[in-house]
Amino acid sequence: MVAIKVPDHYGWVVLGAGIAPVVTSLVLQGYVMEAREKYNVQYPNLYAVPGVHDKADEFNRVQRGHQNFLENTDGVVVMCLLGGLKHPIASAVASGVYCLGCVFYMRGYADNSLDVKDARYKKGGEIKWLGYLTSFVCCGSFAFDLITA
Repeated sequence: MVAIKVPDHYGWVVLGAGIAPVVTSLVLQGYVMEAREKYNVQYPNLYAVPGVHDKADEFNRVQRGHQNFLENTDGVVVMCLLGGLKHPIASAVASGVYCLGCVFYMRGYADNSLDVKDARYKKGGEIKWLGYLTSFVCCGSFAFDLITA
């Protein structure tokens, strides 16, 4: 049997990898639910259909912001949990920065006064990549230690 010693402060990693993404998803779901009501896009439609829904692009920008979070979060969570075995504080902070950046990303993307190509990063959304990259480096550092041990 292999035993892994969980470092001090690993509880922060659990918060960053387990709780923060769930709370972030709930916040982003709230934006989508508001947009469903505002733009009259009913279930089971995941996205609004241009020509069928009057404000399809406006709704789809909100939905796309949430979808982007869902596409990337599993990797951040895994990297945070593993990297946190060596760098618990850095990994936990990275996950928090990533989650906060995803909310900023959504807010920018959903702002219809901005050009869609630039909107995602006009309200601070780029910081999510700082959290992503930090998680990646922490996880890579842990992997290197395991390989060279």
